[in-house]
Amino acid sequence: MTRAYQTLDPFYPIVDSADWVLRIVGAGAKLIQLRMKDASERDVARDIVRAKSFCEASGAQLIVNDYWAAAIEAGCDYIHLGQGDLDTADMKAIRKAGVKVGVSTHDRAELDRALSLDPDYVALGPVYPTLLKKMPWAPQGVDRLAEWKKLIGGRPLVAIGGLTIERAKLCLAGGADSAAVVTDIVRAGDPEAQTKAWIEATR
Repeated sequence: MTRAYQTLDPFYPIVDSADWVLRIVGAGAKLIQLRMKDASERDVARDIVRAKSFCEASGAQLIVNDYWAAAIEAGCDYIHLGQGDLDTADMKAIRKAGVKVGVSTHDRAELDRALSLDPDYVALGPVYPTLLKKMPWAPQGVDRLAEWKKLIGGRPLVAIGGLTIERAKLCLAGGADSAAVVTDIVRAGDPEAQTKAWIEATR
């Protein structure tokens, strides 16, 4: 029996606080990741609960990065794990809680590891050079998306890394189901207007 996977909205912004979640879902985003780094467990737990309430009120899907235990505690239904997160995540507990999982990949070995966990979506990056953090991997390029799409079966494929609106269009045309973005939204002069521009461009 072929497993059915939940589709992802083509516009996938990633932000680092519940306040940002409120702003971006308020501008119309229907899929958003809360990715908090270097925050206390108390702050993370508080922001996950707030972000979840904002998303529920707006009919948006929240995905929590890394903090799987806090996400389960808050009743969230989606988490995202990087390769390092996989080293410590309790996949049995996550699956027992009925939580869906997305996994980051950067090369074929990481993809094989991700697929062994039967994830609900796979992310590939960086597709383009990224400003957010120094990456040990060279940019993958749009052509790699088509290769990954063939390898992951019916799962959604998320493109991430250095995306602008025009690059996102190329990624979606090249095999990605969703385009993840950080800096082109949060560093925009008007993040709400930029969110609306992304939504319009990725429909």
